[in-house]
Amino acid sequence: MNFIKKIVDGKTDELVHLQFQKFSRGEFLERAVILAKLQGGGKYSISTTPEFGNELVLDLAEKLGEEKTQVKGAIISTVNLKEIPEYSILLAHAQVKQFQGVKRYIIDVEMSGNEIKSIVESFPKAFFGLSFKTKDSELKIKPKAPKSGKPSSKGEDKPKADFCKLKTTDASLAQSFVFEKPDFKEAEISHTFFIEKIEIPEELKNSKDFAKIREESFRVGKIVRKSKIDGIESKKEIEFKA
Repeated sequence: MNFIKKIVDGKTDELVHLQFQKFSRGEFLERAVILAKLQGGGKYSISTTPEFGNELVLDLAEKLGEEKTQVKGAIISTVNLKEIPEYSILLAHAQVKQFQGVKRYIIDVEMSGNEIKSIVESFPKAFFGLSFKTKDSELKIKPKAPKSGKPSSKGEDKPKADFCKLKTTDASLAQSFVFEKPDFKEAEISHTFFIEKIEIPEELKNSKDFAKIREESFRVGKIVRKSKIDGIESKKEIEFKA
């Protein structure tokens, strides 16, 4: 399930928290952009910005379970994954590119869904730009790091929803992105994040470890979800703490 749907359902987890770690107080426009379309034969086409990448990988990995599939793409991490025994064989032939301490592992290997899920859950701060297929879905994510730096704010161009591309006949998966109208034909959705305050956990209020404070503090505010679904525009405000 993607982080926006989790927030709407009142279910936050570590992946939801990680989405907001880089945000200070303020207004951040055009985040988590979604383009969705129902094509012929009950096949959905979903295109998004990078925020949804890791959760899409997890969703499809869970579909696979013990089944194996060919996985291509890149794992972007600051951790030297080849030194971890559990993943040394998996990444033995991976090409590694490094820039300013960030490593990009280029892979083309056969993996089971459980193996994919294991590595994503073990390194939630890494970005998994992976492409693979299941029986009813095909996922393609650009094998590179999403643009870092300050989140977009007023005056910047709207990001393109072309980083993650999913084709699926799983209606429930598609509807988790467009939950306003289960029988939608075409949808365009974007979000504005309003971070109104940052709550520091009680045990860290006297800490001088500012990196830990930034990582573990909660962002509190609201998300404004703007949608155009089958020609009908709407706006919804969602309060959150993550």
